[in-house]
Amino acid sequence: MQNMNYNKITTSLFDKLQKICGEQNVFFDSESLKNYGHDETEDLVFLPEVVVKPNTAKEISEIMKLANAEFVSVTPRGAGTGLSGGALPIHAGIIVSMERFNKILEIDERNLQATVEPGVINEIFQNAVKEKGLFYPPDPASKGSCFLGGNVAESSGGPKCVKYGTTKDYILNLEVVLPTGEIIETGANTLKNSTGYNLTQLMVGSEGTLGIATKIIVKLLPLPKFDLLILVPFRSLDEACKAVSEVFRAGFTPSAMELMERDALDWVCKYVQSNVVKLEDDIQAHLLIEVDGNNLDVLMKEMEEISELMGEFNISEILFAESAAQKNELWRLRRGINEAVKNNAISKEQDTVVPRAELPKLVKGVKEVGGKYKFKTVCYGHAGDGNLHIRLIKGDLTNEQWNGDHIKKAIAEIFTICKQLGGTISGEHGIGLVQQEYMNIVFSEKALDLQRNIKKVFDPNNILNPGKMFG
Repeated sequence: MQNMNYNKITTSLFDKLQKICGEQNVFFDSESLKNYGHDETEDLVFLPEVVVKPNTAKEISEIMKLANAEFVSVTPRGAGTGLSGGALPIHAGIIVSMERFNKILEIDERNLQATVEPGVINEIFQNAVKEKGLFYPPDPASKGSCFLGGNVAESSGGPKCVKYGTTKDYILNLEVVLPTGEIIETGANTLKNSTGYNLTQLMVGSEGTLGIATKIIVKLLPLPKFDLLILVPFRSLDEACKAVSEVFRAGFTPSAMELMERDALDWVCKYVQSNVVKLEDDIQAHLLIEVDGNNLDVLMKEMEEISELMGEFNISEILFAESAAQKNELWRLRRGINEAVKNNAISKEQDTVVPRAELPKLVKGVKEVGGKYKFKTVCYGHAGDGNLHIRLIKGDLTNEQWNGDHIKKAIAEIFTICKQLGGTISGEHGIGLVQQEYMNIVFSEKALDLQRNIKKVFDPNNILNPGKMFG
């Protein structure tokens, strides 16, 4: 963690924050500080000194100008669903919560665009555009609670991204408050833009280190009319991984293709008390495969051909979701895995990503590292785009091994495997606090310096979300 001597919040500064945001929107009681001092990253807690809840870009601008003048750190925060510690106020200071930025400002049906504030919940936005026959594909597992602003900060993904792309593919323009307080637009509300550097895409995935988005202009698609879903049980985890790339090589592009290792599905079935899946003793993994489109006959034929292709592997009986309720139940299981695994065991999640054809080698390497360092792993995630979530289970490791160099060396070896396979160390969760020490595995020192220097240009006093990504 970077050692910076930021100033503490004074009474004078506190009064100024109240004047900017209103007394009712500034919090310093112990319960509020604790609530905003953690996210979903393991059990890490860093208490801020004050929490402010602005609701205009002008208010955030004034907060940033004040923080620069007083040399106080500022940490922007969405819904707190992050898994890399990106919203943790590790230098105390001010938490800027975006929860009052919760309006869908416009759904432009003519241009298939929408303008939203960053505190809008992903699923609420998806449902709002769905009512108009439109579609916003990025759908993280936490879509029922995560904010669109947080999705932008992490360039979030989800199951649909294998066909439709991640958050970065849907952001046309942003209104952003810079760390120094200026308010800018990063681009234009157009599908094409070759005007200057692409500041919009620089902001997407920057984890709240370069600016705070206050308006988001997104691209929408027409809503597909139909979708079909199957669950394919494999007797070999290696074959389940091999089957992924074969589907694409055969000319199919599923709208979702999710891998669930046996323990992941077993634990989530028990956690949510579901019996929709009958787990056979010799099954090691499942692929959840979805196709969507506007012609049901075409989709049925496509799913039949995918099922025939799966039959070339050592599988058990394929489950075809025949009703909306059954589809919803299968997706409830997939989306509940993260919480179920966390509830079942002390664990650390790694967000690995490799070219999809390299998944068998990644999983083989992960299992070998687990054996070497004496811990168990559970794999699940977005196999269709090579993005595998790997839960390292503490098991019999001592606290010293779990929190020290023992586990860090193991994680470094897993990330080295990712790099060797042409991948990287995060597909959608970001770097934040917990992954920054591994950045030198995937970037040269020159590449890291370029990124650090970009940060300095935007934030010369290093007060916006300091200590993240690069330390």
